[in-house]
Amino acid sequence: MTAYALANLSPQPGLHEEVLTYMERVQSTLDPFGGRFLVHGAPEREVREGAWPQDLVLVSFPSMDHARRWYDSAAYQELIPLRARHIPGDLLLIDGVAPGYDPATTAALLRTATGAGGSGSAA
Repeated sequence: MTAYALANLSPQPGLHEEVLTYMERVQSTLDPFGGRFLVHGAPEREVREGAWPQDLVLVSFPSMDHARRWYDSAAYQELIPLRARHIPGDLLLIDGVAPGYDPATTAALLRTATGAGGSGSAA
């Protein structure tokens, strides 16, 4: 099942040389694990709800195991400080949903598990 590395990064004024070095080298750390950028701080975005002053980075991997091995790899661990010293943020690894996922099925399972039968609010 596809997994993702999602980073929510706070842009800082100016662009430090170390960040450029990180950007030049990060793809070579992803390649051995099948990682590929889906979103990389896209310049055009529409915030439809709430506020989103951060930059989003989204990388896909063939599996959670691939994502973990990439993040834990010596090559990526060496690069992290180049970004983290200059761009604070959060990064998480997360599984995607299985092919054919249906949120209505999940809702039905949650209704059964919680005994919820009436209307309420949920996302």
